Amino acid sequence: MPRKKILVIDDDQELNSLLTRYLSKFEFEVLSACHPTAGLELFRTENPSLIVLDVMLPGKNGYEVCKEIRAEAKVPIIMLTARGDLSDRIVGLELGADDYLSKPYEPRELVARIQSVLRRTEDYAQSPSLAKILRSQDLMLNLNQASVTLSGEAVEFTTTEFEILKLLMENKGVTLSREQILERLRGVEWDNIDRTIDVLVSRIRHKLKDDPKHPKYLKTFWGTGYRFVAEVQHETA
Repeated sequence: MPRKKILVIDDDQELNSLLTRYLSKFEFEVLSACHPTAGLELFRTENPSLIVLDVMLPGKNGYEVCKEIRAEAKVPIIMLTARGDLSDRIVGLELGADDYLSKPYEPRELVARIQSVLRRTEDYAQSPSLAKILRSQDLMLNLNQASVTLSGEAVEFTTTEFEILKLLMENKGVTLSREQILERLRGVEWDNIDRTIDVLVSRIRHKLKDDPKHPKYLKTFWGTGYRFVAEVQHETA
């Protein structure tokens, strides 16, 4: 089986070398760039399985790079930053990052995050015999392709957004707390659970054009969590 390509975009050349050696021990093929322009070129030519992206970059910051990548592909992105403020994390999530890790960090923790995000993106594609569709009115989730369509039009979801929507649809009628949702994300350990999950659910609502005051799909139960309120049909793909 070919090794998964991990693209690291970080202006710290010494850190890039360290990560290249360390991640290679886990059978990843590591590509690295110290400048966003070089990183974007590698993204477009090498088709990486996942991108580790630093926020503080010369010329163009990580948020701008994330936005540019997300406009072209839904490749998983883990953002790195020396700034651990919640506001910084929210910006990354709103731009479509799948996970967030603050510096300094243990390389083994980064490996765990990478493995977790890749597992979520690969589970469906590697299990065609279990392929199915979750359908609710004009909303459809194809679990084999990890894709979302609304009224027949494709809607771009990050892997984390997809996982949350899938979880809520599979538990239709059940109110899931923010803690329960976060736990099911398997390894995503943001410090501020409530605000992080709120931001992700808000992004999902926006993409589904779901009015929180008159919800068609997702209803908030204040102080408790979120519930998928529409009927859900399970179909074989």
